[in-house]
Amino acid sequence: MAQSASTVFWQPGDKGAHLDRADVLEEGTIYRPEFFEHVQATLKSLDQDLIGLSKDIHDHPELKFEERHAHDTLTTFVEKHGFHVTRHHWLETAWLAKFTKGTGGRTLGVNSEMDALPGIGHACGHNLIAIAGVAVAIAVKSAIEHFDISGTVVLLGTPAEEGGAGKVILLERGAYDGMDACLMCHPAPGPRWSTSLSSCLALQRLIVEFSGHTAHAALSPWEGQNALDAAVLAYTNISVLRQQLKPSHRVHGIFEGKDWAPNIIPDYSKMIGDVRAPTRAEVDSAVPRVTACYEAAGVATGCKVKLEKTRVISDLRQNKALSDECADIFSKKFGPVDYEYGIKNASTDFGNITYALPSLHPSFAIPTRGSNHTPEFAEAAATEEAHKACINMSITLAANGLRLLTDDAFANKVKKTFEEDKVLREAEAAQA
Repeated sequence: MAQSASTVFWQPGDKGAHLDRADVLEEGTIYRPEFFEHVQATLKSLDQDLIGLSKDIHDHPELKFEERHAHDTLTTFVEKHGFHVTRHHWLETAWLAKFTKGTGGRTLGVNSEMDALPGIGHACGHNLIAIAGVAVAIAVKSAIEHFDISGTVVLLGTPAEEGGAGKVILLERGAYDGMDACLMCHPAPGPRWSTSLSSCLALQRLIVEFSGHTAHAALSPWEGQNALDAAVLAYTNISVLRQQLKPSHRVHGIFEGKDWAPNIIPDYSKMIGDVRAPTRAEVDSAVPRVTACYEAAGVATGCKVKLEKTRVISDLRQNKALSDECADIFSKKFGPVDYEYGIKNASTDFGNITYALPSLHPSFAIPTRGSNHTPEFAEAAATEEAHKACINMSITLAANGLRLLTDDAFANKVKKTFEEDKVLREAEAAQA
């Protein structure tokens, strides 16, 4: 019998939460263990500073494009650690921290997210993502200096992951140019001390406005064109459509209005909906079926329909070479690796980065009674266990990045698997 998520996933107060993880580690050596040991020692020496940084961001939640406190706090922190910092990089609350040694080396990119959610704060754990990026960049910089490695590490502070597609904007404006690969990570529910190398869902947001005509709802309703009815019909149409969509697809949203009153036929309503599927190609295929639901509602009610499509958020294409290296390091040093949990059924704007260049976005489990985007997860993101899990993941990513900078054969394999995935994407698009 299959176990439920509640029995598989790490819960607060679980017995064995502090178990000796040597019992579940795989045997074998990793690439250049001295790199791993140096990274581990570097981050151990910074542990209290990183805890304080995480708590500061957690205690000051800021919404998309408003991450001013996080921007200033993070840039000040990394500047003190010897990075050349560019504040307000392409966007007001985006930033860049860069360190280079020698000439001719490769460039490793790293991302730090910062934004919180309306009403529930850091319920997606972006305080942990912020310090993970900082930890990876500082550890890689330290190793570059200690082992005399030629290369560059670039840390991007990326605003507005939650509904603002901040990374997509930065990608379009050239912020990722020159990177040989880019790394980041994300907290999520999962088995104790585990990491997940799953993908996530691609997403297209649709914003629809219905415009009708007011009338007295009792005296002369036949003179009106009811925009609220249009929204209700569209919502119902989408509910009916779900029967014909694949189980892996998601369509969800809200509708709202202005100046509504029960004795007035509403002349305006607005719907905001998301269409998600396992690949960008499948989203592209599903969107016309959803837009037909809106258009049909407009025809039925006599309302005008204005439809806006925001930027497409792509699925995660985990680079196979980077993913395999991550799994090798993590399974031998920290705990189990899976390909089914993490943020598999959520979405992230980092997906677009994985389409543009070789990238990796593992999830790491933290103990929580609620999934992402709940008050329980916000509470979990500030715990000691969540911090430890975040540092384990950061050490793994730093070691992975150091292999990219120092191993020519591995770097070529990263490029090769990225090109192979491009071919696979084209086949998926044709099938969809």
